[in-house]
Amino acid sequence: MKYLPVFIWILGLWGILTSCHTATHEEPLISVTIEPQRYFVDRIAGGTFRVNCLTPSGQSPETYDPTPQQLAEVSQSQAYLRIGHIGFEQAWMKRLEEQNPHMHVFDLSAGIDLLENQEAQEADGHSHGATDPHVWTSFHGARVIAANVRDALSTLAPAHQALYQQHYDSLLVDIAQTEAEVRHLLAPLQGTAFIIYHPALTYFAHEFGLTQLCIELDGKEPSPAQLATLIQTAREQQVQVVFIQQEFDQKNAELIAKETGCRLVRINPLAYDWKESMLQLAKALTENE
Repeated sequence: MKYLPVFIWILGLWGILTSCHTATHEEPLISVTIEPQRYFVDRIAGGTFRVNCLTPSGQSPETYDPTPQQLAEVSQSQAYLRIGHIGFEQAWMKRLEEQNPHMHVFDLSAGIDLLENQEAQEADGHSHGATDPHVWTSFHGARVIAANVRDALSTLAPAHQALYQQHYDSLLVDIAQTEAEVRHLLAPLQGTAFIIYHPALTYFAHEFGLTQLCIELDGKEPSPAQLATLIQTAREQQVQVVFIQQEFDQKNAELIAKETGCRLVRINPLAYDWKESMLQLAKALTENE
């Protein structure tokens, strides 16, 4: 019995610690579609939100279907920040909103001058009116996305508005410095063409006066005749680089590189580190210059 007071004291202390732990809650959750969005949200949120990314590394956000666990995480999210018009969102966004009526939805592409999908245009030579969703691959797009993230976070957590503005201003400086470096690298390359399987760099090419040639046409593998035409175009335009991505098949890219003498360069426009991805693109295009 002499140990009873000590035992009671230990139980009381354990109860206090348990109570403190229970009272500690994690930051509210936000869901996004792709990793570059998570980069922008992390930079501006500064730890005030946790960010759940739906499309895992190595998967295409054009065709990916979420797992039940991911859907459960979306249901716990205070908001969903969509990138705009990518395949995953076109297939799932309406369902996610219906299943989670409490969830705020923000479109990070709002305010960007959207371009038509080059892949859809080239399939038969006519415009299908499809929107290219890869808005984060330009510096103009990055600035608009950053502003939309700041505004969305300020709506969700107005008490942190000054913090979000501060982080946004810092991010804009980083974007400007990165753009200056990329423009310096690409200045001699106006009109230069490159080949890529999936047209993920439409906005990048448009912003820097480059020509993007796509292997994939209307979401399909090219026919032998289309492939021969692309090889001939690559020779005529003296293409030096064929970009490959882990989400897509590489055999046609390897064939084109072999036939034209182009370098095969692996890129990842879906990587978390948006800044490094943009610099990698510019350096890959200028390697032989």
